[in-house]
Amino acid sequence: MDTPYIIIYVTFPSKKEASVVVEQLLGHKYIACATIVDHVESHYWWQGAIDESDEVLAVMKTTKNNFKNVEVLVKQSHPYEVPEIIAVPIIAGSNEYLKWIEESVVH
Repeated sequence: MDTPYIIIYVTFPSKKEASVVVEQLLGHKYIACATIVDHVESHYWWQGAIDESDEVLAVMKTTKNNFKNVEVLVKQSHPYEVPEIIAVPIIAGSNEYLKWIEESVVH
């Protein structure tokens, strides 16, 4: 199923850094909203070794057409060399909520 709506996940080293980027994205209307989840524990491969860190996860709702805008802004502001910026489709949702996403972002 092809859907115009997506959720974008981005991890940050701190809540402050996540909030700054989220506010920029909202100001440009690239996202309709974001939920910032504090205290996530991440385990990953980095530079040939397994590493772990405490992070903050931003869960952002927008349209597929805005992914590139979000990616560019996040990369400009993010402190990580390779930030996690991934999108997954919203395959179902209430009509009212999906309409709200559509009306809240730039096209």
